[in-house]
Amino acid sequence: MSIENRAEAVAKNVEGKLQEAVSEITGSTKDKAEGQAKQEEAAAMHAIEDAKDAVKDTIDKV
Repeated sequence: MSIENRAEAVAKNVEGKLQEAVSEITGSTKDKAEGQAKQEEAAAMHAIEDAKDAVKDTIDKV
C-alpha cells in the first residue's frame, strides 16, 4: 500500500466534491461533470491500491 497514492486519491476526491458543490451554486454543468470525473478517478486510484494490497497479502501468505 502506498500512503502517498492513497493520500493523492483522497485529495482528488475532496477536490472533486468541492468542485461539484460549487457547480450546484453556480449552475455550471462543466464544473459538475469535472467534479464527478475527479471523484471517479479517485475511486479508481483506491481500487488500484486495493488490488496492490491484495496481491501483496497473497504473496506474503505463500
